[in-house]
Amino acid sequence: MKALVTVSSKHGGTEGIGRTIAETLRASGVEVDVVVPERVTTLDGYDAVIVGSALYLGRWMGPARELVRREVDALRRRPVWLFASGPVTGVDDPADRSEGLKLRELVDGREFRLFAGVLDRQRLGLLERTVVRAIGSPWGDHRPWPEIEGWARSIREALRTAPEPVSVP
Repeated sequence: MKALVTVSSKHGGTEGIGRTIAETLRASGVEVDVVVPERVTTLDGYDAVIVGSALYLGRWMGPARELVRREVDALRRRPVWLFASGPVTGVDDPADRSEGLKLRELVDGREFRLFAGVLDRQRLGLLERTVVRAIGSPWGDHRPWPEIEGWARSIREALRTAPEPVSVP
C-alpha cells in the first residue's frame, strides 16, 4: 500500500499536519511519499491520496486546489481524503468548510476535515500580523494533534479494509 500526502502550506503549520499524517500512516506500515502539489506530476503508483491546504479567507491555496482539479479523473479512481487548516478561533464557520467540501465532492473523496491552525507571530509578515490583530485571532498553535493522529489512523484502517485498487489503463 502506497499513499501520497500532498499539502500547500504558506508558513509551515499545515505542512506540519501533513507530516504528522504521513508519520502516523508510516508507523502502521503504509509506504508514504510527501510531495508538495507543485511537484506532483502523476498519481500513478499511489493507492491513496491525502490532499491538504492552508486556508486564507476561506480559500484553499492555489497549488492544492489546482492539483485536485488537474488530477480529478485519477483521484476518482482511488481513495482520497482532504483536509484544510487555518481557523484558530474555535468558530466552525461554514465558509471555511465550503471549498474543501466542494473539492471532496468533485473527486468523490472519502472525507474532508477542517483542523484549527497555528498563528506564529515570527512567521507572519507585517500585513498578516496587522490583519490577525484586527480580527482578534489568538496567537499560538491550536492544531488538535490527538484528533489529527486519530484521523490518520482512521485513514489507515480504511486502507487496510479496502479492496485492492484495480489498474485502469
